[in-house]
Amino acid sequence: MPKTSVKKVVLAYSGGLDTSIILKWLQQTYGCEVVTFTADLGQGEELEPARAKALLLGIKPENIFIEDLREGFVRDYVFPMFRANTVYEGQYLLGTSIARPLIAKKQIEIAEKVGADAVAHGATGKGNDQVRFELTYYALKPDVTVIAPWREWDLRSREQLIAFAEAHQIPIAKDKRGDAPFSVDANLLHASSEGKVLEDPAQEVPDYVYSRTDNPEDAPDKPTYISVEFERGDAIGIDGDKLSPATLLTRLNALGKANGIGRLDLVENRFVGMKSRGMYETPGGTILLAAHRGIESITLDRGAAHLKDELMPKYAELIYNGFWFSPERDMLQAAIDKSQEYVSGSVRLKLYKGGVAVVGRESPYSLYDQELVTFEEGAVAYDHRDAEGFIRLNALRLRTLGQRKKKLKL
Repeated sequence: MPKTSVKKVVLAYSGGLDTSIILKWLQQTYGCEVVTFTADLGQGEELEPARAKALLLGIKPENIFIEDLREGFVRDYVFPMFRANTVYEGQYLLGTSIARPLIAKKQIEIAEKVGADAVAHGATGKGNDQVRFELTYYALKPDVTVIAPWREWDLRSREQLIAFAEAHQIPIAKDKRGDAPFSVDANLLHASSEGKVLEDPAQEVPDYVYSRTDNPEDAPDKPTYISVEFERGDAIGIDGDKLSPATLLTRLNALGKANGIGRLDLVENRFVGMKSRGMYETPGGTILLAAHRGIESITLDRGAAHLKDELMPKYAELIYNGFWFSPERDMLQAAIDKSQEYVSGSVRLKLYKGGVAVVGRESPYSLYDQELVTFEEGAVAYDHRDAEGFIRLNALRLRTLGQRKKKLKL
Protein backbone atom coordinates (compact mmCIF):
# COMPACT_ATOMS: atom_id res chain seq x y z
CA MET A 1 0.00 0.00 0.00
CA PRO A 2 1.60 3.30 -1.07
CA LYS A 3 2.28 5.86 1.61
CA THR A 4 0.07 8.91 1.10
CA SER A 5 1.57 11.68 3.24
CA VAL A 6 4.00 12.82 0.52
CA LYS A 7 2.61 14.43 -2.64
CA LYS A 8 5.75 15.58 -4.44
CA VAL A 9 9.43 14.80 -3.77
CA VAL A 10 12.65 16.24 -5.19
CA LEU A 11 15.20 13.47 -5.69
CA ALA A 12 18.96 14.01 -5.96
CA TYR A 13 19.33 12.03 -9.17
CA SER A 14 22.51 10.95 -10.94
CA GLY A 15 20.87 8.87 -13.64
CA GLY A 16 22.77 5.81 -12.44
CA LEU A 17 21.29 2.47 -11.48
CA ASP A 18 20.85 3.13 -7.76
CA THR A 19 19.06 6.49 -8.07
CA SER A 20 16.95 5.14 -10.96
CA ILE A 21 15.81 2.32 -8.68
CA ILE A 22 15.10 4.89 -5.98
CA LEU A 23 13.05 6.94 -8.45
CA LYS A 24 10.83 3.98 -9.28
CA TRP A 25 10.67 2.91 -5.63
CA LEU A 26 9.44 6.39 -4.63
CA GLN A 27 6.70 6.26 -7.24
CA GLN A 28 5.69 2.79 -6.11
CA THR A 29 6.03 3.21 -2.34
CA TYR A 30 4.76 6.76 -1.87
CA GLY A 31 2.55 7.09 -4.93
CA CYS A 32 3.94 10.60 -5.28
CA GLU A 33 5.09 12.84 -8.09
CA VAL A 34 8.88 12.75 -8.46
CA VAL A 35 11.04 15.70 -9.49
CA THR A 36 14.65 14.90 -10.39
CA PHE A 37 17.61 17.18 -9.79
CA THR A 38 21.01 16.45 -11.33
CA ALA A 39 23.93 18.70 -10.44
CA ASP A 40 26.92 19.22 -12.69
CA LEU A 41 29.79 19.67 -10.25
CA GLY A 42 32.46 18.73 -12.74
CA GLN A 43 32.22 14.98 -12.25
CA GLY A 44 33.36 14.50 -15.83
CA GLU A 45 30.27 12.66 -17.05
CA GLU A 46 27.73 13.60 -19.69
CA LEU A 47 24.55 14.52 -17.82
CA GLU A 48 22.01 14.54 -20.64
CA PRO A 49 21.59 10.74 -20.36
CA ALA A 50 20.16 11.43 -16.89
CA ARG A 51 17.41 13.47 -18.54
CA ALA A 52 16.70 10.65 -21.00
CA LYS A 53 16.59 8.07 -18.20
CA ALA A 54 14.22 10.21 -16.14
CA LEU A 55 11.90 10.63 -19.13
CA LEU A 56 12.00 6.89 -19.72
CA LEU A 57 10.94 6.31 -16.11
CA GLY A 58 7.91 8.55 -16.52
CA ILE A 59 9.13 11.90 -15.20
CA LYS A 60 7.51 14.92 -16.83
CA PRO A 61 9.94 17.18 -18.74
CA GLU A 62 9.07 20.14 -16.50
CA ASN A 63 10.03 18.03 -13.47
CA ILE A 64 13.59 17.35 -14.66
CA PHE A 65 16.23 19.80 -13.44
CA ILE A 66 19.86 19.65 -14.59
CA GLU A 67 22.05 22.54 -13.47
CA ASP A 68 25.68 23.48 -14.11
CA LEU A 69 26.97 24.43 -10.67
CA ARG A 70 30.70 24.25 -11.33
CA GLU A 71 31.56 27.93 -10.97
CA GLY A 72 29.45 28.40 -7.85
CA PHE A 73 30.82 25.20 -6.36
CA VAL A 74 34.42 26.39 -6.60
CA ARG A 75 33.76 30.07 -5.85
CA ASP A 76 31.34 29.70 -2.92
CA TYR A 77 32.35 26.39 -1.36
CA VAL A 78 35.81 25.17 -2.41
CA PHE A 79 37.59 28.54 -2.24
CA PRO A 80 36.18 29.55 1.19
CA MET A 81 37.29 26.16 2.50
CA PHE A 82 40.79 26.52 1.05
CA ARG A 83 41.21 29.93 2.68
CA ALA A 84 41.43 27.96 5.92
CA ASN A 85 43.92 25.39 4.50
CA THR A 86 41.34 22.80 5.45
CA VAL A 87 42.26 19.14 5.87
CA TYR A 88 40.37 16.54 7.88
CA GLU A 89 42.45 14.32 10.17
CA GLY A 90 45.60 15.86 8.76
CA GLN A 91 45.18 14.58 5.19
CA TYR A 92 41.74 14.61 3.57
CA LEU A 93 40.88 17.68 1.47
CA LEU A 94 37.11 17.11 1.90
CA GLY A 95 36.19 16.81 -1.77
CA THR A 96 32.99 14.86 -1.15
CA SER A 97 32.05 16.66 2.06
CA ILE A 98 32.10 20.14 0.54
CA ALA A 99 29.85 19.17 -2.39
CA ARG A 100 26.92 17.87 -0.35
CA PRO A 101 25.65 21.16 1.12
CA LEU A 102 25.47 22.72 -2.34
CA ILE A 103 23.49 19.79 -3.80
CA ALA A 104 21.13 19.78 -0.81
CA LYS A 105 20.70 23.56 -0.97
CA LYS A 106 19.69 23.37 -4.62
CA GLN A 107 17.27 20.55 -3.84
CA ILE A 108 15.53 22.74 -1.28
CA GLU A 109 15.40 25.66 -3.73
CA ILE A 110 13.76 23.41 -6.33
CA ALA A 111 11.37 22.03 -3.72
CA GLU A 112 10.26 25.58 -2.93
CA LYS A 113 9.94 26.39 -6.62
CA VAL A 114 7.79 23.37 -7.55
CA GLY A 115 5.86 23.14 -4.29
CA ALA A 116 7.33 19.81 -3.19
CA ASP A 117 6.80 18.70 0.38
CA ALA A 118 9.69 16.21 0.49
CA VAL A 119 13.26 15.63 -0.65
CA ALA A 120 15.12 12.35 -1.12
CA HIS A 121 18.72 11.22 -1.49
CA GLY A 122 20.52 8.00 -2.31
CA ALA A 123 23.02 7.94 0.55
CA THR A 124 23.26 4.72 2.54
CA GLY A 125 22.48 4.35 6.23
CA LYS A 126 26.13 3.68 7.11
CA GLY A 127 27.83 6.70 5.62
CA ASN A 128 28.42 10.38 6.25
CA ASP A 129 26.49 11.69 3.25
CA GLN A 130 23.07 11.00 4.75
CA VAL A 131 24.02 13.31 7.60
CA ARG A 132 25.42 16.01 5.32
CA PHE A 133 22.35 16.05 3.08
CA GLU A 134 19.83 16.02 5.88
CA LEU A 135 21.48 18.59 8.15
CA THR A 136 21.38 20.98 5.19
CA TYR A 137 17.76 20.13 4.37
CA TYR A 138 16.62 20.83 7.91
CA ALA A 139 18.73 23.99 8.25
CA LEU A 140 17.19 25.53 5.14
CA LYS A 141 13.65 24.11 5.32
CA PRO A 142 12.90 22.97 8.89
CA ASP A 143 9.49 21.48 8.05
CA VAL A 144 10.61 19.42 5.05
CA THR A 145 9.98 15.66 4.91
CA VAL A 146 13.15 13.67 4.21
CA ILE A 147 13.03 10.28 2.51
CA ALA A 148 16.13 8.10 2.75
CA PRO A 149 15.29 4.88 0.86
CA TRP A 150 18.35 2.97 2.06
CA ARG A 151 17.00 3.31 5.61
CA GLU A 152 13.49 2.23 4.59
CA TRP A 153 13.48 -0.44 1.91
CA ASP A 154 14.33 -4.13 2.17
CA LEU A 155 16.69 -4.22 -0.83
CA ARG A 156 19.86 -5.37 0.94
CA SER A 157 22.01 -6.85 -1.81
CA ARG A 158 23.21 -6.12 -5.33
CA GLU A 159 21.18 -9.07 -6.56
CA GLN A 160 17.97 -7.65 -5.06
CA LEU A 161 18.63 -4.26 -6.67
CA ILE A 162 19.18 -5.86 -10.06
CA ALA A 163 16.03 -7.95 -9.66
CA PHE A 164 14.00 -4.83 -8.78
CA ALA A 165 15.38 -3.02 -11.83
CA GLU A 166 14.54 -5.91 -14.13
CA ALA A 167 11.02 -6.20 -12.72
CA HIS A 168 10.36 -2.52 -13.43
CA GLN A 169 12.07 -2.25 -16.84
CA ILE A 170 14.88 -0.04 -15.56
CA PRO A 171 17.81 -0.21 -18.02
CA ILE A 172 20.90 -1.89 -16.58
CA ALA A 173 24.31 -1.28 -18.10
CA LYS A 174 26.42 -4.40 -18.65
CA ASP A 175 29.04 -3.25 -16.17
CA LYS A 176 26.36 -2.90 -13.47
CA ARG A 177 25.15 -6.50 -13.59
CA GLY A 178 28.11 -7.91 -11.72
CA ASP A 179 29.23 -7.00 -8.24
CA ALA A 180 30.65 -3.48 -8.40
CA PRO A 181 34.41 -3.64 -7.60
CA PHE A 182 34.25 -0.26 -5.82
CA SER A 183 32.11 2.88 -5.74
CA VAL A 184 33.21 6.26 -7.07
CA ASP A 185 32.10 9.80 -6.27
CA ALA A 186 33.60 12.60 -8.33
CA ASN A 187 33.42 16.35 -8.75
CA LEU A 188 35.71 19.14 -9.89
CA LEU A 189 37.72 19.00 -6.67
CA HIS A 190 38.32 15.28 -6.40
CA ALA A 191 37.38 11.66 -7.04
CA SER A 192 36.86 9.26 -4.15
CA SER A 193 36.75 5.48 -4.33
CA GLU A 194 35.46 3.20 -1.58
CA GLY A 195 34.22 -0.32 -0.94
CA LYS A 196 34.81 -3.88 -2.16
CA VAL A 197 38.44 -4.19 -3.36
CA LEU A 198 39.37 -1.24 -1.10
CA GLU A 199 37.79 -2.52 2.11
CA ASP A 200 40.91 -4.31 3.38
CA PRO A 201 43.24 -1.54 4.60
CA ALA A 202 46.19 -3.95 4.54
CA GLN A 203 46.04 -4.26 0.74
CA GLU A 204 47.52 -1.71 -1.64
CA VAL A 205 45.10 0.18 -3.89
CA PRO A 206 45.04 -1.53 -7.33
CA ASP A 207 46.28 0.60 -10.22
CA TYR A 208 42.95 0.38 -12.05
CA VAL A 209 41.18 2.30 -9.26
CA TYR A 210 42.94 5.58 -10.08
CA SER A 211 41.12 7.83 -12.55
CA ARG A 212 42.21 11.43 -11.89
CA THR A 213 45.99 11.02 -11.59
CA ASP A 214 48.71 9.41 -13.68
CA ASN A 215 51.08 7.05 -11.91
CA PRO A 216 53.80 9.23 -10.33
CA GLU A 217 56.41 6.70 -11.46
CA ASP A 218 55.36 7.31 -15.07
CA ALA A 219 55.16 11.11 -14.74
CA PRO A 220 57.61 13.27 -16.74
CA ASP A 221 61.24 13.15 -15.68
CA LYS A 222 61.44 16.91 -16.09
CA PRO A 223 59.72 19.08 -13.44
CA THR A 224 56.91 21.47 -14.34
CA TYR A 225 57.10 25.02 -12.96
CA ILE A 226 53.97 27.14 -12.58
CA SER A 227 52.97 30.38 -10.89
CA VAL A 228 49.63 30.79 -9.09
CA GLU A 229 48.32 34.30 -8.41
CA PHE A 230 46.16 35.12 -5.38
CA GLU A 231 43.90 37.96 -4.36
CA ARG A 232 42.52 38.13 -0.80
CA GLY A 233 43.18 34.42 -0.30
CA ASP A 234 41.60 33.13 -3.51
CA ALA A 235 43.52 31.91 -6.55
CA ILE A 236 42.75 34.13 -9.55
CA GLY A 237 45.27 33.10 -12.20
CA ILE A 238 47.96 30.72 -13.41
CA ASP A 239 51.14 31.88 -15.16
CA GLY A 240 49.70 35.35 -15.66
CA ASP A 241 46.37 34.19 -17.13
CA LYS A 242 43.34 35.41 -15.17
CA LEU A 243 40.87 32.53 -14.83
CA SER A 244 37.42 31.92 -13.39
CA PRO A 245 37.34 29.69 -10.28
CA ALA A 246 36.17 26.53 -12.09
CA THR A 247 38.49 27.10 -15.06
CA LEU A 248 41.44 27.62 -12.73
CA LEU A 249 40.76 24.43 -10.78
CA THR A 250 40.29 22.51 -14.03
CA ARG A 251 43.72 23.67 -15.23
CA LEU A 252 45.34 22.76 -11.91
CA ASN A 253 43.69 19.34 -12.15
CA ALA A 254 45.27 18.77 -15.55
CA LEU A 255 48.70 19.82 -14.26
CA GLY A 256 48.32 17.65 -11.19
CA LYS A 257 47.14 14.65 -13.19
CA ALA A 258 50.10 14.79 -15.58
CA ASN A 259 52.55 14.93 -12.67
CA GLY A 260 50.90 12.23 -10.55
CA ILE A 261 49.95 14.65 -7.77
CA GLY A 262 47.17 14.26 -5.20
CA ARG A 263 46.78 10.56 -4.37
CA LEU A 264 45.71 9.66 -0.84
CA ASP A 265 45.06 6.23 0.69
CA LEU A 266 43.21 7.01 3.93
CA VAL A 267 41.52 5.25 6.82
CA GLU A 268 39.24 7.90 8.30
CA ASN A 269 36.81 8.20 11.18
CA ARG A 270 33.26 8.62 9.92
CA PHE A 271 30.85 10.86 11.82
CA VAL A 272 28.48 7.91 12.31
CA GLY A 273 31.13 6.11 14.36
CA MET A 274 32.98 3.61 12.17
CA LYS A 275 36.31 3.67 10.39
CA SER A 276 36.36 3.68 6.60
CA ARG A 277 39.13 3.13 4.07
CA GLY A 278 38.99 5.25 0.93
CA MET A 279 41.22 6.35 -1.91
CA TYR A 280 41.09 10.03 -2.81
CA GLU A 281 42.53 11.85 -5.80
CA THR A 282 42.73 15.63 -5.48
CA PRO A 283 45.31 16.79 -8.02
CA GLY A 284 44.40 20.47 -8.38
CA GLY A 285 43.41 20.85 -4.74
CA THR A 286 46.77 19.51 -3.55
CA ILE A 287 48.57 22.10 -5.66
CA LEU A 288 46.21 24.84 -4.51
CA LEU A 289 46.75 24.02 -0.83
CA ALA A 290 50.54 24.21 -1.18
CA ALA A 291 50.28 27.48 -3.10
CA HIS A 292 47.92 29.06 -0.57
CA ARG A 293 50.12 28.16 2.36
CA GLY A 294 53.04 29.57 0.40
CA ILE A 295 51.45 33.00 -0.09
CA GLU A 296 50.26 33.07 3.51
CA SER A 297 53.80 32.40 4.72
CA ILE A 298 54.88 35.91 3.69
CA THR A 299 51.62 37.84 4.18
CA LEU A 300 50.14 36.55 7.45
CA ASP A 301 51.33 37.71 10.84
CA ARG A 302 52.56 34.90 13.11
CA GLY A 303 49.70 35.28 15.56
CA ALA A 304 47.05 35.19 12.84
CA ALA A 305 48.71 32.27 11.07
CA HIS A 306 49.00 30.19 14.23
CA LEU A 307 45.44 30.98 15.30
CA LYS A 308 44.20 29.87 11.86
CA ASP A 309 46.06 26.59 12.26
CA GLU A 310 44.42 26.09 15.66
CA LEU A 311 40.93 26.81 14.30
CA MET A 312 41.31 24.73 11.14
CA PRO A 313 40.72 21.24 12.64
CA LYS A 314 37.41 22.39 14.11
CA TYR A 315 36.44 24.02 10.82
CA ALA A 316 37.37 20.83 8.94
CA GLU A 317 35.35 18.70 11.32
CA LEU A 318 32.28 20.90 10.85
CA ILE A 319 32.47 20.48 7.08
CA TYR A 320 33.15 16.75 7.28
CA ASN A 321 30.22 16.24 9.63
CA GLY A 322 27.79 18.26 7.51
CA PHE A 323 27.49 21.51 9.47
CA TRP A 324 28.21 23.93 6.60
CA PHE A 325 24.98 25.83 7.33
CA SER A 326 25.62 26.27 11.04
CA PRO A 327 26.30 29.39 13.10
CA GLU A 328 29.65 28.08 14.29
CA ARG A 329 30.87 27.53 10.72
CA ASP A 330 29.72 31.05 9.83
CA MET A 331 31.64 32.44 12.81
CA LEU A 332 34.81 30.62 11.86
CA GLN A 333 34.42 31.64 8.23
CA ALA A 334 34.19 35.30 9.22
CA ALA A 335 37.46 35.04 11.14
CA ILE A 336 39.16 33.13 8.32
CA ASP A 337 38.00 35.60 5.68
CA LYS A 338 39.23 38.52 7.78
CA SER A 339 42.67 36.93 7.89
CA GLN A 340 42.84 36.90 4.08
CA GLU A 341 42.67 40.68 3.65
CA TYR A 342 46.33 40.93 2.58
CA VAL A 343 46.84 37.39 1.26
CA SER A 344 47.59 38.50 -2.28
CA GLY A 345 50.55 37.90 -4.57
CA SER A 346 52.03 34.99 -6.48
CA VAL A 347 53.61 31.66 -5.64
CA ARG A 348 55.95 29.67 -7.86
CA LEU A 349 55.67 25.90 -7.59
CA LYS A 350 57.64 22.89 -8.79
CA LEU A 351 55.58 19.85 -9.78
CA TYR A 352 57.49 16.59 -10.05
CA LYS A 353 56.53 12.91 -9.86
CA GLY A 354 53.74 13.17 -7.31
CA GLY A 355 55.24 16.05 -5.36
CA VAL A 356 54.48 19.76 -5.23
CA ALA A 357 56.97 22.20 -3.69
CA VAL A 358 56.86 25.96 -3.19
CA VAL A 359 60.03 27.42 -4.70
CA GLY A 360 59.21 31.13 -4.65
CA ARG A 361 56.69 33.62 -3.32
CA GLU A 362 56.18 37.38 -3.58
CA SER A 363 53.55 39.90 -2.56
CA PRO A 364 53.08 43.67 -2.36
CA TYR A 365 51.91 43.02 1.23
CA SER A 366 54.86 40.84 2.23
CA LEU A 367 55.93 40.93 5.88
CA TYR A 368 59.25 39.35 5.01
CA ASP A 369 62.09 41.82 5.62
CA GLN A 370 65.34 40.60 4.11
CA GLU A 371 67.39 43.29 5.88
CA LEU A 372 65.89 42.26 9.22
CA VAL A 373 66.63 38.53 8.91
CA THR A 374 70.05 38.75 7.28
CA PHE A 375 73.09 37.51 9.19
CA GLU A 376 74.98 40.52 7.91
CA GLU A 377 75.21 43.70 9.95
CA GLY A 378 73.06 46.69 9.12
CA ALA A 379 69.57 45.92 10.39
CA VAL A 380 68.53 48.80 12.63
CA ALA A 381 65.21 47.34 13.80
CA TYR A 382 66.81 44.50 15.75
CA ASP A 383 69.46 44.65 18.46
CA HIS A 384 71.00 41.27 19.27
CA ARG A 385 71.48 42.33 22.89
CA ASP A 386 67.69 42.53 23.34
CA ALA A 387 67.50 38.74 22.99
CA GLU A 388 69.19 38.17 26.37
CA GLY A 389 66.40 39.78 28.39
CA PHE A 390 63.76 38.16 26.20
CA ILE A 391 65.22 34.71 26.84
CA ARG A 392 65.71 35.26 30.59
CA LEU A 393 62.09 36.40 31.02
CA ASN A 394 60.81 33.36 29.14
CA ALA A 395 63.09 31.12 31.16
CA LEU A 396 61.92 32.49 34.54
CA ARG A 397 59.25 29.86 35.19
CA LEU A 398 61.52 27.08 33.91
CA ARG A 399 64.28 28.18 36.29
CA THR A 400 61.78 28.32 39.15
CA LEU A 401 60.63 24.77 38.38
CA GLY A 402 64.24 23.63 38.15
CA GLN A 403 65.05 25.14 41.55
CA ARG A 404 62.11 23.29 43.12
CA LYS A 405 63.25 19.99 41.65
CA LYS A 406 66.77 20.63 42.91
CA LYS A 407 65.52 21.54 46.38
CA LEU A 408 63.32 18.42 46.59
CA LYS A 409 66.00 16.32 44.93
CA LEU A 410 63.48 15.04 42.36
